[in-house]
Amino acid sequence: MCSLSEKPFKITISDSQLEILRRKLELTTFPDEVDNAGWKYGAPLADIRRLIARWQDGYDWRTAEVQLNDELPQFVKDVDVTGFDALNVHYVHAKSEVANAIPLLFIHGWPGSFFEVRKILALLTKPTSAEHPAFHVVAPSLPGFGFSEAPTKSGFGAVKHAELCHKLMLSLGYEEYVTQGGDWGSHISRYMAHFYGGKHVKAWHSNFPTGPVPTFRNQPLAYILGLITPSLPREKALEPRTKWFMSQGKSYYEQQATQPQTLGYSLADSPTGLLAWLYEKLIVWSDGEGEDGYVWDDDEVLTWVSIYWFSRSGPSAAGRIYYEVNHTGERNIWTFSTIPMGASFFPKELRYSPRAHIKSWANLVFESEHKSGGHFAAHEKPELLVGDLREMFGRGGVSFGVVSGKNGY
Repeated sequence: MCSLSEKPFKITISDSQLEILRRKLELTTFPDEVDNAGWKYGAPLADIRRLIARWQDGYDWRTAEVQLNDELPQFVKDVDVTGFDALNVHYVHAKSEVANAIPLLFIHGWPGSFFEVRKILALLTKPTSAEHPAFHVVAPSLPGFGFSEAPTKSGFGAVKHAELCHKLMLSLGYEEYVTQGGDWGSHISRYMAHFYGGKHVKAWHSNFPTGPVPTFRNQPLAYILGLITPSLPREKALEPRTKWFMSQGKSYYEQQATQPQTLGYSLADSPTGLLAWLYEKLIVWSDGEGEDGYVWDDDEVLTWVSIYWFSRSGPSAAGRIYYEVNHTGERNIWTFSTIPMGASFFPKELRYSPRAHIKSWANLVFESEHKSGGHFAAHEKPELLVGDLREMFGRGGVSFGVVSGKNGY
């Protein structure tokens, strides 16, 4: 197990790396496009041309690098995982000045990174009201993402990610803590609740509450209840988007879950290919509609993508989690846990499990519905997500005081 000591980390991309990126962008060959295609065929050519031009001339990585280093206290630490060599993990660790702050592990997903904690960090660690609970926040770069080392041995699925995240928290002195996650962060949190819930993980919260569908064979009562329980309005409203996602929006999953190495050559060699691969998801998966819709700034997109391009193990390593989970049999692990679970529902999420299904594998004690927001809740709607955490863990909340001696005040 690792010691309590932490090694500070600063993002420092070399001039030679920046020069290679510049030269590759200059050599971009763009594909043609069907007339009036819009988004039907994928990321529009005009958008990608604009972003590449900005990446070449106008966007300043050095400014972004300084901002990330100034705003996010970053560290690296070796963490042992059973059956694997120790992995050097990059993470953000911001301690609140409140002595009784609640330790919270924030877990990102794909195509995200530690960057997703940026907007919620100060809201959680430095609450502006005495009525708001404070949190100590740990936000790791998952192995293969950002500046964390990638496993070179197969089999590092979500269960191993859960073990690594748990051991990281213990190594920082957090024997008891709560978790929050979307996308892969939600799945990893489910496994953490199952394997470490009770003694260490005291509660968990998800903005992407998806999980196993009960079957008559393994959970006959839950299966029957799921059939006879009417759909909630939020579930009915999401049905068209979920149908679209499952039939038209999952090709990325199939590729990364079956032949990620083949895709990896394009992502590792072409910054334009990487940009298009990620940009499509950022736009299509978020909520850009209506008055409260999220509008992506070009430089914001380029910082997001640059973190992948400059990542420690290269931009293709992050996608291998799909393959590993798809080939480890982990989906057959039932992850029911009695510890409190909270869920935030955003209308432009890709999908989420019906309440009846969630209750078959989680102790759902907190629910919150919002009128806007999509897949990247911490980035699109930081105030709403933090508000839900404050309500769940604050005074009068269903999970107030779950961490021994740490109530946030």
